[in-house]
Amino acid sequence: MDDTPSPRNAINRFVQAVSNTVQAPVIWFREKVVEPNRTPYPWYHQKFRRVPTIDECYTDDPVCYYEAQLQFKRDKLVDNEILNILRMRFEDCVMYEAPDHVRKCRPLLEEYEKASENWFIKYGDLGAYGNVIDAYMKQKHRMVWERRHGPVGTGMKEAAVEVEAH
Repeated sequence: MDDTPSPRNAINRFVQAVSNTVQAPVIWFREKVVEPNRTPYPWYHQKFRRVPTIDECYTDDPVCYYEAQLQFKRDKLVDNEILNILRMRFEDCVMYEAPDHVRKCRPLLEEYEKASENWFIKYGDLGAYGNVIDAYMKQKHRMVWERRHGPVGTGMKEAAVEVEAH
């Protein structure tokens, strides 16, 4: 049965009749056509299509910037969760393998350290309000540095040091 209360006066009856006239076809179409043809999919496994990255967007395309920003935020959340899972696995291993944890948990620690290094390369020093453009510029500056001086952390090339000294 319909769970709406019965109208009190003529105006309420008229409004309800108009509402039913407009809503009834929409409700029927949704219940009889849309929902039977829809495949159920859990919301927590929602898959978003990959959108163009910020380097593929034109400079006058704000929609592309917005989509790239949302993709960047989703990627950051996923990378944060991956890092969190790796950290929890290592901590669980240390708790479980108490006296021999240094030897037995070494592969998990190395995997976590590599993942955290990669996370910092991509998202580190962006701050809380870092956006996709800041991350892209950080990547660009890192590539320029590596082209001039070699990989970050290995020190500067000898020729570059000599040129700056003169």
